Amino acid sequence: MRVLYIEDNQQLRESLAALMESASREVVTCESAEEALEHDASTSFDLVITDVTLPGMNGLELCRHMLAKDPSRWIVLCTGHQMDDDTKSLGPNVRALQKPFGVDELESLLDSVPAR
Repeated sequence: MRVLYIEDNQQLRESLAALMESASREVVTCESAEEALEHDASTSFDLVITDVTLPGMNGLELCRHMLAKDPSRWIVLCTGHQMDDDTKSLGPNVRALQKPFGVDELESLLDSVPAR
């Protein structure tokens, strides 16, 4: 499985990427939505995990942009705010992961996403 992970906090980005990486999972990291769009244009990802609060284009805008290209896309929005109602309107493959979240919760979510 190929995962694109977008987080502007370098320490958090590096830590979570290391936790998500496994023999069956490759993680590519970005610090901005704009950088994520560049990666996404050149390769495909099974899952996009993005922080909602990003400099420039925010994670919700990134999500909408990616879904416009591929409505069946799997996207996880990480946020400190409740977003369940917002994600339902975005489509069946969009999930919210509320911060702070545990490693078990993240792993469970990753395991539930089918590889493309």
